[in-house]
Amino acid sequence: MNRSSLRVLLLEDSVADAERIQLELSRMAVPVSTERVASHDAFGRALRDFEPHVIISDHSLAQSDSRAALKLAQEVRPTAPFILAAAALDAHDVVTSLRAGAEDVVLKSDLSRLSGAIERAVSVREQLDKLSPRQLQVLRLVAKGLTTPAIAEQLKLSGKTIETHRGEVMKRLGIHDLARLVRYAVRVGLVPTED
Repeated sequence: MNRSSLRVLLLEDSVADAERIQLELSRMAVPVSTERVASHDAFGRALRDFEPHVIISDHSLAQSDSRAALKLAQEVRPTAPFILAAAALDAHDVVTSLRAGAEDVVLKSDLSRLSGAIERAVSVREQLDKLSPRQLQVLRLVAKGLTTPAIAEQLKLSGKTIETHRGEVMKRLGIHDLARLVRYAVRVGLVPTED
């Protein structure tokens, strides 16, 4: 991880759990600033205003839904990894969360895994910082399986412009074929593997 500091948005309604997570974050090798929110509305505002590098969400929230939070995070901050912190999860919940685009699931009973999960998630996404918002948008649409003419129509651009953006995305990410480009976009959660 090459960041000199990290902004972490914490969607957690338990003060005690938030404090335990923040204690674990304080042990990371880079300085971490956190913002804790407990409601869906506050979460939406923090995504835009705080601009987190990483999002940690409680899986079972009283006033919000982690699935809705994940979806909002993918729309507003698609490059920020979304990590679920859960008291307990069954295998089905874990698979469903990961397929929907969550980066990882960390049990609150074993928060020692949290820093490693964050470091891996941030490292794999560092290359996304090289992309412009338009290039990121084109990458998401390519990964969703849209053709160049369909992307051009949706974004109201020419097909040639879309091809130029796609070529620049591949160059900046160091990916030389479409299949790997799609796999990378799915890997970093730009497109969920199931709706």
